[in-house]
Amino acid sequence: MEEPGVRHLRSLFISDVHLGSRGCQADLLLDFLRFHDAETIYLVGDIIDGWRLRRSWYWPQSHNDVAQKILRKARKGARVYYVPGNHDEFLRDYIGTHFGGIDVRQQVIHKAADGRKLLIIHGDQFDVVVRHARWLAFMGDWAYATALTLNTYVNIVRRRLGFSYWSLSAWAKSKVKNAVNFIGAFEEALARAARESEVDGVVCGHIHYAAMHDRFGIAYFNCGDWVESCTALVENHDGSFEIVNWTKRQELAPDEELRPLQSAAA
Repeated sequence: MEEPGVRHLRSLFISDVHLGSRGCQADLLLDFLRFHDAETIYLVGDIIDGWRLRRSWYWPQSHNDVAQKILRKARKGARVYYVPGNHDEFLRDYIGTHFGGIDVRQQVIHKAADGRKLLIIHGDQFDVVVRHARWLAFMGDWAYATALTLNTYVNIVRRRLGFSYWSLSAWAKSKVKNAVNFIGAFEEALARAARESEVDGVVCGHIHYAAMHDRFGIAYFNCGDWVESCTALVENHDGSFEIVNWTKRQELAPDEELRPLQSAAA
């Protein structure tokens, strides 16, 4: 049975869920998926955190529920494309195959309702650290995991004080000059790749920083993530795009639990 107030979309783009890691906000994503259906769903990489799972197995019921929810949407008729990232790079061995109604692709060209062509790609191919210094990327991943552990305790205190979810790592990312410069360089590289591919824009993930702009003369969309920001990119039936921030769900009063939220457009 469909939840009251379900929002029907033309396309839905989700990246960087990191199922299998303790930082994954699986409960919030599951809640988001209950209230959003789409004709086409793009899983834009790092949906499963293979790096973390190789170190220690962590797969609670909520992570399994997210996977089952996506598979159920595919069974009900949604077209689902999975574009692997660096954390789920093991799936790149299965490019061109289908499983459970999900089509695994290296990249996809999406045609929006307004006629624009968008390149769908995770984006790690344009991260110099990931490409040329994998050991440094693994070190960075360890430091990031440590920050997320600290973030968990910060938010336990915030919840007890009646405050909503807040991401320590996302805040630090917005304040540290080197991180800001990296994000800008990454966005520019993706925009350049889209231009070279003769498309009108690019949809990516990887850097856990939701954004929507045309600063480099081409449409740039980043889905964000479900570790820090809990955001997704959506396309409405008129071809307009917006970024939905689902952390606002935590601000609902108990009697508003099943009401849909007003989405936040970037």
